[in-house]
Amino acid sequence: MTEIPDKSIRICADRGGTFCDVHASYPDLENHGQRKDIVVKLLSQDPTNYADAPTEGIRRVLEIVTGKTIARGAVLETDKIDYIRLSTTVATNALLERKGHRHALLITKGFKDLLFIGNQSRPKIFDLNIRRPPPLYSEVVEVDERVTLVGYTSDPKAEENAIQWNDDGTILRGYRGPGWDGEGHAEGPGDIVRGISGEAVRIMKRPDLGSIKTDLQRLYESGYRSLAIVFVHSYTYPDHEVQVGKLAREIGFTQVSESSQLLPMIKMVPRGVSSTADAYLTPILREYLDGFFNGFDAKLKDGKVKSPRVEFMGSDGGLLDLDNFSGLKSILSGPAGGVVGYALTSWDQQRKYPIIGLDVGGTSTDVSRFDGRYEVVYETTTAGVTIQSPQLDINTVAAGGGSCLTFRNGLFLAGPESAGAQPGPACYRKGGPLAVTDANLLLGRLIPDYFPKIFGKSEKEPLDSNASQTAFEAVAKEINESHEKKLELDEIVYGFIKVANETMCRPIRALTEARGYSTAKHVLASFGGAGGQHACEIASLLGIKTILIHRYSSILSAYGLALADRAYELQEPSSAFYSGQTRASLIGRLDKLTDDVRTELRRQGFEDDRVTVERMLNMRFEGTDTALMVLPNEKDGDGNEDFEAGFKRVYKSEFGFLLETKSIIVDDIKVRGIGKTFDTLGESVYSEVERLRTQAVQRDQADSTHSVYFDQIGRVDDTPVFLLDKLSVGDEVTGPAMIIDNTQTIVVVPGARAVLTSKHLYITLE
Repeated sequence: MTEIPDKSIRICADRGGTFCDVHASYPDLENHGQRKDIVVKLLSQDPTNYADAPTEGIRRVLEIVTGKTIARGAVLETDKIDYIRLSTTVATNALLERKGHRHALLITKGFKDLLFIGNQSRPKIFDLNIRRPPPLYSEVVEVDERVTLVGYTSDPKAEENAIQWNDDGTILRGYRGPGWDGEGHAEGPGDIVRGISGEAVRIMKRPDLGSIKTDLQRLYESGYRSLAIVFVHSYTYPDHEVQVGKLAREIGFTQVSESSQLLPMIKMVPRGVSSTADAYLTPILREYLDGFFNGFDAKLKDGKVKSPRVEFMGSDGGLLDLDNFSGLKSILSGPAGGVVGYALTSWDQQRKYPIIGLDVGGTSTDVSRFDGRYEVVYETTTAGVTIQSPQLDINTVAAGGGSCLTFRNGLFLAGPESAGAQPGPACYRKGGPLAVTDANLLLGRLIPDYFPKIFGKSEKEPLDSNASQTAFEAVAKEINESHEKKLELDEIVYGFIKVANETMCRPIRALTEARGYSTAKHVLASFGGAGGQHACEIASLLGIKTILIHRYSSILSAYGLALADRAYELQEPSSAFYSGQTRASLIGRLDKLTDDVRTELRRQGFEDDRVTVERMLNMRFEGTDTALMVLPNEKDGDGNEDFEAGFKRVYKSEFGFLLETKSIIVDDIKVRGIGKTFDTLGESVYSEVERLRTQAVQRDQADSTHSVYFDQIGRVDDTPVFLLDKLSVGDEVTGPAMIIDNTQTIVVVPGARAVLTSKHLYITLE
């Protein structure tokens, strides 16, 4: 057997809540220039058999490629690996379950309770018993430091009264607005410096590092190793945070999250909460990553040019290296890979059909929308924690294959509790509760003979339909005792599926109809292990006629990692009115950030022709507090970037009106660099379908038949079951039917047509 060359295996692993998916590719030695794919699916947690799921998945990949037996637990050699790309829900789960790292908050004196008070939002305004989640930090230390801004933004003569500066940063003329003390340069005593945003900052009280050292030493001796530092106005004047952070690291704190370094944005509450989230989650993430790296030889972590690259999926859909990956940037690490996967494989630049991504996993369903570029939000609330950090706009609902099914107070309920991977649904042979997977199994939408046999103590047993049957019969008895009309078991089981489907539709409607988009004009891209069992019915509920299911849809979050781009971004605060006078200064700052971003991506191995740059301003109307991060319209009349037109277009779309009499303020400037990791994805699926000659697949080509329950028509005992691997491009399957491969089961409902293309199953509904 010919030896696989060094640095030739590319591995992508997505560790989800229930399953860990691994996609790998390596050179096909018989067909030069071609690559072979490997798909491995295993439980995310199986402590009796392996310590870490991604490491175990990579071990299996290396065994398959090299043809050599590698013992479980052995340190894996990385000579053959080009890169490993990883997405993980470790930080997400730690936040959801409140199992992060104990840490302390250092905050400006007088603001001890600021993050506890929060912003007074009342998401459930009529709830009489409001239970706020407790803050993430365990202790607060007030630091006697204070800076303030000179003047005030809403002064009608703000620019006229503001401090004027010399080119070297010294003061040309002091403040002359309301409150001026008539003597110095500002409203009172204190050194005046120019902040990063251009605002004048008055230093009222510098931190006493000796006193702070005593407090830090006490925290350290109490067992704290993680800190969040949040000072007033540090977004524009970070010096005090940086000094205290340096002191903390010298004492021995291993994680110091300085708000000014994490996210230099105005608004102290979200900036502060984000910093505490980072201090809470990053140590947990680092512990996990240290354990992951311990499973490999030393080359994997050294980061040298000849070593395999290790990259991580960030919440905004871009890949990050180890140095730039943190708890704050990893909260949506898992779902983001799936968004990248469906967006890049389903989008057509000519036709521009908007796409809804439906990721039905084991624990939850993630929903997103793609219309030519990723929809990013800058402030999100996860598990009651409002975080200010760029994230893909993904709505999550607790309804997946592992969602528990219960009958309470006369209602069928699906979720929010989940059986997870341990113990899993009842059919997983670990004594788990009744779940959506059990319902699909009893309705014939999952077939044990085709499903991976990875259950039980031996990891080799199939799904246990008897356990599902017994559990459902107990629920059916309870339901029928409370109803005059007796329901058949199939009706009850399908009733739970209908509830789960409606639950999954809710976030889709929030992303589309609630924002003025018609769901019927979208294409549904379904993926995730359980997506194929629900896609046709969910599309029907939403009025969608076209469904795309990728060949690798059950592991699309892992496959998306293989397609993702490397991302690096820089951001600075600003406090300037957007006008002809300030525009040149803003463009100059953008140019400087652009150079810095390109330099960093060059260091990471991307030539300039592989890098694209997005330049953005965070803009708002004067007197409002809602800023929008906007890209410019292509060009204005002089061929320059037109940020004002871009802002007004986005604002009108978002709110339906414009404040024409108000000036526009720029709160932040941002440059995002994207290093392209692939050249082209080839022909779009829509073009391929138009030119394909389709041929109907005859029933005698089915691998078997199976009894499957469908809405309105009931049981179809001889539903044909086709193997995806045995179908050819252009084959057309008409429902009712099932299409199955090693990792997914796709239900084709009556009246639906499924055409196989080179990369997708293209399903159309009547």
